Amino acid sequence: MVDLDTRDIRKVEPDDLLFSGVSYIFHFAGIGDIVPSIDRPTEYMDVNVMGTVRVLEGARHARVKKFVYAASSTCYGLAAVPTREDYPIDPKYPYALSKYQGECAVMHWHQVYRLSGNSVRIFNAYGTRSRTTGAYGAVFGVFLRQKLASKPFTVVGDGTQRRDFLYATDVARGFLAAAETSIGGQCFNLGAGNPQSVNRLVELLGGDKIHIPKRPGEPDCTWADITKIKNELGWTPQISFEEGVAKITAQIDHWRDAPLWTPETIQQATSSWFRYLGS
Repeated sequence: MVDLDTRDIRKVEPDDLLFSGVSYIFHFAGIGDIVPSIDRPTEYMDVNVMGTVRVLEGARHARVKKFVYAASSTCYGLAAVPTREDYPIDPKYPYALSKYQGECAVMHWHQVYRLSGNSVRIFNAYGTRSRTTGAYGAVFGVFLRQKLASKPFTVVGDGTQRRDFLYATDVARGFLAAAETSIGGQCFNLGAGNPQSVNRLVELLGGDKIHIPKRPGEPDCTWADITKIKNELGWTPQISFEEGVAKITAQIDHWRDAPLWTPETIQQATSSWFRYLGS
């Protein structure tokens, strides 16, 4: 039995038992925090690019049926919305660049080595098992811990910014569809196609809010054009935003030990972001 909890994708070898008897590989491993990538670009490139190459080599030698890569919609930068898969690529920070280069590797292995692979560009995934530790990042983890502590929600900017939130079970269904299809060498957007404002999230969670400075280099709206994945893979989202938030709120105790972010600690965590990406 391979202990998946202690594996480092940068150290796996092509003949690693991790790949033995595997039909599909869903490659989610990597560093997902966005803000710290400004301070740690080398680590992000090492893990998210070279780590992906290591996994691709294992998949190639194991002759897996399909490799599905968890890509990121951040590759589009400040895109026009709704955003199609053929929108110009414009990463704004190292995390976005590293995830896009990982995607490029998947497409290259598909072309050169005939390793059938698809890339799924996730927009704003959320769910009841969202991570509760680590760096400042995703809004759900920040807000849920603040709600438990009866603290005001730290809303970035005026809260009118919208994000294309997609519930975790819809994400899972999208990845399975990308694996089971005979189609390969394709990129698919994965979002709800129905962006929601941060203010709407605050309304659903209930509580007071305070405003903190808007971060440069972040879009006012993320909005996936999901026409391609609907037409080619037959996938459609099933969980509404209101239903998804209710599911999370029902399990809010999961976030009781998560970091409690304040305006002061957020300012400290994002100082490099403002220094390098500010005008």
